[in-house]
Amino acid sequence: MRRFAASAWLGALLLAGPAQAQGQTQEASGVSPLDELTAALRQARTRAARGTVDVSVFFPPRAVPTRTARALPAVPFRPGLIAQHFRVTRAPAPATVAGRDVTRFDLVPKVGQAARWTLWVDRAWNVPLAFEERMPGGTLARRAAFSAVGSELARVQAGVPPVPPGLRAAVLAALPGLRFPPGFTPTAAGPRAGGGLEVTLSDGANVLALVLAPRDVRAAPGVVSRRVGSGGGRRFVWLVGNLPDAPLRSALAGVRGVEEARLGTLLASPDSKGQ
Repeated sequence: MRRFAASAWLGALLLAGPAQAQGQTQEASGVSPLDELTAALRQARTRAARGTVDVSVFFPPRAVPTRTARALPAVPFRPGLIAQHFRVTRAPAPATVAGRDVTRFDLVPKVGQAARWTLWVDRAWNVPLAFEERMPGGTLARRAAFSAVGSELARVQAGVPPVPPGLRAAVLAALPGLRFPPGFTPTAAGPRAGGGLEVTLSDGANVLALVLAPRDVRAAPGVVSRRVGSGGGRRFVWLVGNLPDAPLRSALAGVRGVEEARLGTLLASPDSKGQ
């Protein structure tokens, strides 16, 4: 019996050895999938590939979902929020995009029902060459991937503006009773061209639009609204984005007033959003 137990114990050690060694190597190098992805997203703020990109958008629905472009569509990824709200893993299997070697990264939300993402990052250039956004059930929301790519990276300015200090507290004060969907936090606020205000909510990858408007919005997938007040003080609050109906409605269910003045100087001008 002792001989059998010792043999089993030794076998377990042999089986566990490679996995333990792999984990130790990763810890020793200090480079995690999140670290690698963060470096790539930061690199993409100043360098980007150019070529032919096939872009397909299925949410929101549109008559012609597919088009071509010269570059990947801009997505305001925020690595700091990604670290807080997503589990990031790196696929071990090799892959290629447009004939170039890439590493695949999968981003799965830690909480809530937000969309999950996959990015394919060029191993030599360290910039994304493709991405996918999928709804919680796995349905493809949008995809963009290079089918042909140039020989050099282009210089770009694709920085993401910092979050104004105090914005979260100001939004909660402006909309008493508001509950942010799990994982989301305000990252920007500004006036809308059609009147009212718009607050951007982000979890690092996904973006929702929280709108304060004088008029209601037509119901549609990914769109909910709530009327607040009456008479001349009546306002409408919309929440729009790639989330199921239930969490969108839950976020607005307790809103009992609108006090736009609470946002004060935190409102960015329309021209400053892309800086």
